Amino acid sequence: MSQGYEATGVAAEHPLDAPDTTISVRDTFGIDADMDVPAFSQGSEHVPVADPTYRFDRDTTMAILAGFAHNRRVMIQGYHGTGKSTHIEQVASRLNWPCVRVNLDSHISRIDLIGKDAIVLRDGKQITEFREGILPWALKRPVAMVFDEYDAGRPDVMFVIQRVLEVDGKLTLLDQNKVIHPHSHFRLFATSNTVGLGDTTGLYHGTQQINQAQMDRWSIVATLNYLSVADETNIVAAKVPAFDDAEGRQKIEAMVALANLTRQGFVAGDISTVMSPRTVITLAENAKIFDDISYAFRVTFLNRCDEVERPILAEYYQRCFGEDLPEEAINVMVR
Repeated sequence: MSQGYEATGVAAEHPLDAPDTTISVRDTFGIDADMDVPAFSQGSEHVPVADPTYRFDRDTTMAILAGFAHNRRVMIQGYHGTGKSTHIEQVASRLNWPCVRVNLDSHISRIDLIGKDAIVLRDGKQITEFREGILPWALKRPVAMVFDEYDAGRPDVMFVIQRVLEVDGKLTLLDQNKVIHPHSHFRLFATSNTVGLGDTTGLYHGTQQINQAQMDRWSIVATLNYLSVADETNIVAAKVPAFDDAEGRQKIEAMVALANLTRQGFVAGDISTVMSPRTVITLAENAKIFDDISYAFRVTFLNRCDEVERPILAEYYQRCFGEDLPEEAINVMVR
């Protein structure tokens, strides 16, 4: 359900209860802005691992930093594969700010968030006690909580979240006759594909409209698009140093161009699967392993795509690399 939270509800505490230092946005993120952001001098097991090769999008980074510095509720919107959740995690890692993620798929219920009664063995006797869920646990701590796939959440879950969207939003546990006041350094983020407007294109089945009273409580909404060709090429080259030369970069640029064609085809409704930046990195890694980009493309991406879409993907590949994929990779039997 989440990163760094055990099913028992028991987790190690952060050694610090509040940020005790600040970091320069210009020095830490390479963004031309005179802004210092509160940060922790020590980490904990809930702080995401920093990726030293990560490239920060300026606008998205500034929105996330405003959420941390000024306790704003921040939603990051964009197509899947753009790295919305990773962006929040990488900002949190630079701040040493504990971060937990919850994917609001159809299996997450109100009980999962709030908690439930559980039978435990205490002094040789079975007793019933309340085990708090991830939301009250996070609310009481200096934790950044990220709700992934926010527009796919169930209505009962969304109304629970609505209670805490206010900056001073208190959570009432009716079963416990208890009111939880949020920690002064609790932060709330979300990622979504449709900005709460529902899916009218058929690209994101399972998403739904979110009532505007709730959307109004998100004080900052940022859009994260796919990276430019140059930026994505630099990221892949940093991740796969074997391609970080003139010839290798030409191959990476072709891979990124291929990925962009799948993204355009996805948006246009021609194909149902898209190559994310992570897929491009995997393609480069596999191309190095097999010393064959064509075969690497098949085992990295093509083989998990719908059979009827493979001729389109083969055309994309031919346009980017100037060679055809083997017939057996394209003309599979459609069952």
